Amino acid sequence: MHSLPLFHRLAGQPVIVLGEGEAADAKRRLLERAGARVVGEDDPQARLAFIALDAPEAAAARLKSRGLLVNVVDRPELCDFTTPSVLERGPVLVAIGTGGASAGLAKALRLRLEALLPGTLGALAEGLYVARARLRARFPDAGERRRALDAALGEGGALDPLGADSAAALDAWLDNAANEAGGLREFTLLSDDPDDLTLRQLRWLGSADLVLHDADIPAAVLARARADAVHRRLADGAMPVPATSGLTVIIRRG
Repeated sequence: MHSLPLFHRLAGQPVIVLGEGEAADAKRRLLERAGARVVGEDDPQARLAFIALDAPEAAAARLKSRGLLVNVVDRPELCDFTTPSVLERGPVLVAIGTGGASAGLAKALRLRLEALLPGTLGALAEGLYVARARLRARFPDAGERRRALDAALGEGGALDPLGADSAAALDAWLDNAANEAGGLREFTLLSDDPDDLTLRQLRWLGSADLVLHDADIPAAVLARARADAVHRRLADGAMPVPATSGLTVIIRRG
């Protein structure tokens, strides 16, 4: 990874834009949409700058010498940062970047994702934010709360982000849904290829606190579990007693 993706809060902050024409206007619109104040080159408070000039080298050098981070349109070799193609659903932002390799590719990927993510996704995010106190009251333990949300937000779950009705289902889930995130799940591995795991098995592994497995289960399969999950080998095929109140997944060899 050659770049570190960050979401930078710009509300009320001054940002320099140099240039005229369509490219510069597009940058101004992007910044104004983010709440930034577009200013000229002499503003001493600015920390970011966008340049859309035919010969940008001198301007870029001046601004960089003042400690500003600079983006130069169509000149990735002069950029300190690049701007991604952004998909927006309320507070949910999906940013797609190629490190300056191809803005067209980033745009094409964004358009594909536009068709997948429902317009109600932002309302779901806002609802979850407003419901934080209710979530803590419903699931006082942080681990229990995470497991419950993992299960609800998973594919086919009550709050599946790709479901058009998920935002409307939030209140009912908080009021009535039983916590089914914990417990014990077991499946038999039929192939050493992790791509052959079912969606349900992947969801279990992605939510598991403890993974118990036969000694010859491939590392590539175990890697599909949460990074902080505890892994333990099964001893002589015996059914162990889970050491956690969270979700335990048992993987056996077929």
